[in-house]
Amino acid sequence: MNPSNPCFSFEFFPPKTDEGTANLLRTLEDLAPLEPGFVSVTYGAGGSTRDRTIELVTRIKQTTGIEAMAHLTCVGHTREELHDVLQKLKEAKVENVLPLRGDPPQGQKEFVPTPGGFRYASELVNFVREEDFTFCLGGACYPEGHVETASRDDDLRHLKAKVDAGLDFLITQLFFDNAFYFDFVERARRAGINVPIVPGIMPITNYEQVQRFTRLCGATVPMRLGLQLERVKDQPESLVQLGVAHATVQCMELLARGVPGIHFYTLNKSPATRMIVSALRARS
Repeated sequence: MNPSNPCFSFEFFPPKTDEGTANLLRTLEDLAPLEPGFVSVTYGAGGSTRDRTIELVTRIKQTTGIEAMAHLTCVGHTREELHDVLQKLKEAKVENVLPLRGDPPQGQKEFVPTPGGFRYASELVNFVREEDFTFCLGGACYPEGHVETASRDDDLRHLKAKVDAGLDFLITQLFFDNAFYFDFVERARRAGINVPIVPGIMPITNYEQVQRFTRLCGATVPMRLGLQLERVKDQPESLVQLGVAHATVQCMELLARGVPGIHFYTLNKSPATRMIVSALRARS
């Protein structure tokens, strides 16, 4: 990760069906010419997609020539089960892992650690390092603060503990106002967090979807963007154009100010991300 040669990366989630997997692999083919630095594959609530995540990351790594990163959560797993997952990833020659606490399973309001498992992502990071796995470890961070944290200062203290446990870089939660990212990076540096902090960008392509995501993760939609989205919410093509334009302007400013890369939340679709990255590459 180098500001003079920023790394573009894409995030996917494991489909539930074979047809969905085939569609995702086609999406990957569409994005491959953009030469992503890596792609990441998420891990369903409660570890519900564990086998599919491992299978998909392995397939990407071994058949596409694209570097792959596996998400891994604490939810629903004992230490022994987590060790088994890490061992499978190692045997598949996967080199990059994103350890997370994870969201509570559907219908469960609060996170409850599994007996014999972990409560915090920092414990999982520490476990990976203690077990002498040599993965490059990424971590999640929250420019506007984690929704469960009392204050942004508390959130930063938890993040510092996670980084100190052995993270190599961070990827932010999605945001739509770059001011949150720049302020967060400044506060993180003052707190002694010195690893690369990659901004996470989600191109808006669906009005209801962005409403749901912002409720879940606490991201703020700037007032002007919100009003523009409201005007075109029933015009799918215009909404996608607006979402792509906003994300492109975000990325241009981020790159101009020296970010080490940009991580795109693709929602398993290629067109919006492809348009943005193509525009960015054309300008460079």
